[in-house]
Amino acid sequence: MKKNRLIFWIATSIIFLWEGLMPLSTLLFAPEYFNAGTKPLGYPDYFAYALIICKVLGATAIMLPKLPSKLKEWAYAGLTFNLIFAVISHIVVDGNIGYILTPIVIGGILTISYIYNLKIKTNS
Repeated sequence: MKKNRLIFWIATSIIFLWEGLMPLSTLLFAPEYFNAGTKPLGYPDYFAYALIICKVLGATAIMLPKLPSKLKEWAYAGLTFNLIFAVISHIVVDGNIGYILTPIVIGGILTISYIYNLKIKTNS
């Protein structure tokens, strides 16, 4: 049980740092780069703001232990959709393998977080 919690918290912390803290810190401390990931793909600026807000909310939701399960499920789903569409966008627009692999790796870590969240809930 302790191993499951450790794996869950490591994976979830990585997701929180990558999907929650990084976009928020960019917006707060380097606002000129807020759309660095979306502009080259042809998305409008308002989409970058919406994406940052949704990422921060989703990453925060999966970190909060007392949050209702349904809300966490939606957060996991939202983050998953974000990563899937990031992969598709990069395949279609620029084909850069590094930009394609990054959301795949983060998606794998998100999957580990989700699986171990379920294991913890089933065992408690």
